[in-house]
Amino acid sequence: MTASISSNRAVLPITLAGLLALALLAFIWQLSDGSNQSRAFSYSLASGALFGLLLQRSRFCFFCVTRDFVERRVPDGLLGLLAALAVGTLGYHAVFGAFLPDPSGGRLPPDAHIGPLSWVLVLAATVFGLGMAISGSCISAHLYRLGEGHFASLAALAGALLGFALGFLSWNPLYLAALQEAPVLWLPSKLGYGGSLFLQLILLGALAAWLLRYRQASSPAQVRGLWSLLFGARWPTWIGGVLIGGLAVLAYFRVAPLGVTAELGSLARTSADSLGWLPERLEGLDGFSGCATVIKETLLSNNGLFVIGLVVAAWASALSAGDFRPNSGAPRDWLRGLLGGVLLGWGSLLALGCTVGTLLSGVMAGAASGWVFGLFCLVGTVLGLKLRPLLRLG
Repeated sequence: MTASISSNRAVLPITLAGLLALALLAFIWQLSDGSNQSRAFSYSLASGALFGLLLQRSRFCFFCVTRDFVERRVPDGLLGLLAALAVGTLGYHAVFGAFLPDPSGGRLPPDAHIGPLSWVLVLAATVFGLGMAISGSCISAHLYRLGEGHFASLAALAGALLGFALGFLSWNPLYLAALQEAPVLWLPSKLGYGGSLFLQLILLGALAAWLLRYRQASSPAQVRGLWSLLFGARWPTWIGGVLIGGLAVLAYFRVAPLGVTAELGSLARTSADSLGWLPERLEGLDGFSGCATVIKETLLSNNGLFVIGLVVAAWASALSAGDFRPNSGAPRDWLRGLLGGVLLGWGSLLALGCTVGTLLSGVMAGAASGWVFGLFCLVGTVLGLKLRPLLRLG
């Protein structure tokens, strides 16, 4: 009798996961009615679902992998991040030739996340890193952890919306003080595609070689069948990284670079505008590439569907793997989520993206802004890890 009850409890989550997967496939099919816009919607939902699956199964969380190394000298997660950047860099540079054969002509590739270099980017990246450490995740990880039943992530996402609104209010003074004249450095325009590719792969390889010094051999997990392979133990982060790098290239080629903050920022911008909080004009904001925010006039958007696909697929994956454990969290979890979320949102707005848009998509595109964001995001994360015990948030 007890075995029968346990079996039924195991079947129910997998059945629900299957229903979620079927619902996603049906929605993807329904969206694709033949027009260019509907095909973009369909692909955005599908790529978001794949991204959510990869994040959940490989624990691809920028804060988590950084904390693993800083506190325990476990480099595996950071090596996975470097794998994603290397694969994406190779793919992006191959795709750029189709859009912009001559990179030295003064033009930038369309929609690529290539941002301005200034002290504002340094400040925004550091604040974003602090927000990750305080809230416990980056924005993309809060989305997939929501699919795992970590409901305190709702506080972080709500805080991010507020942070975006505060970012809009501080945009004009910072734009006029620093961003207006800030240089935009795209490495292929200075070094050519070959030089940019060589430089980035050398840097990524050097970082990987340094991290490998800390890696210890681990015994391989026993795999019993395809289901165990997919939904047994978590995947090695490097596998998630390689697959995410490939997905990033396909996403850029088909619709837009990977990013998760455009929809959150647009919701915040629309709400703030309706409340009369925004200045009459946000100087120069809409002229930059990155996770662009707009005042929403329609319900559906490419990035909104991407985020929906991410959360639903992460939920289905967590159910299949037994990782769905609903947890409301303690009041302090909601408080730190809200506080950290505000910092995440403010930093995302001023950096024109987060660890997915500005770091991943930016570095893959050969943007110096991606490297600067990554460096100072790391600085902010380390500072935040030291701050957590002082705030009694650890």
